[in-house]
Amino acid sequence: MKLLSWNVNGIRAVAKKGSLEWINNLDFDAFCFQETKAQAHQVEEVFFGTGMEKSIVANEAERKGYSGTAIISKSQVISTHLGINNEEHDTEGRVITNEFESFFLITVYTPNSGNGLARLPYREDWDKSFAAYVSGLMERKPVIICGDLNVCHQEIDIARPKPNYNKSAGYTQKEIDRLDHLLALGLEDSFRKLHPEEVKYSWWSYRAGAREKNIGWRLDYFLVDKRLSDSIVSAEILTDVLGSDHCPILLELDI
Repeated sequence: MKLLSWNVNGIRAVAKKGSLEWINNLDFDAFCFQETKAQAHQVEEVFFGTGMEKSIVANEAERKGYSGTAIISKSQVISTHLGINNEEHDTEGRVITNEFESFFLITVYTPNSGNGLARLPYREDWDKSFAAYVSGLMERKPVIICGDLNVCHQEIDIARPKPNYNKSAGYTQKEIDRLDHLLALGLEDSFRKLHPEEVKYSWWSYRAGAREKNIGWRLDYFLVDKRLSDSIVSAEILTDVLGSDHCPILLELDI
């Protein structure tokens, strides 16, 4: 199975740039999107005429033009679930779960802790609720989580660790600890498993030519249930794909 994930930072904006055209003839089983910034019908309209609009499920935020996720699934989906069964956290369209025969695929757009870490307390509570949801699914079958987790796990995952540590959203110890807790449920970082020492990022600020200088952060992940560990064939970060401040990531499984 070939799975892809991409924070598009506005799926309609990316489509207008022509940056989604490469997907049309791409061989994949599921393509997950985060930060669509669109209502469900608007996501479908982006892919109208490609045939893929028939296999899209989207989760929208109550606030229009904000957050949002979507999955295009070409392989047979058994069931779909929106959110994490928590009224407080399910208003921003951040999670979709598709059940396949061998595993649950979750796409997630984790809340950003905000300027001055103003939203860090909410983020911590959200992380705990998300982990509880994932734990419940793992009791039924293996889980794969993909998306923008809004955290750099280790120093190797961020170009400038020291000036950002405990000062910038996405690289505080509290956020790192919550990712550690999620992994401790029985998940592993597929990219780091296959590329333990490779420096590669998935997000760059639009400021000061950060992408050209490769001053980036690795915020996007495929976390794979350890029960599927032997099935991992490849895990890549597709830095050549433009159109968003994030780039897509890829996971291939022999399942």
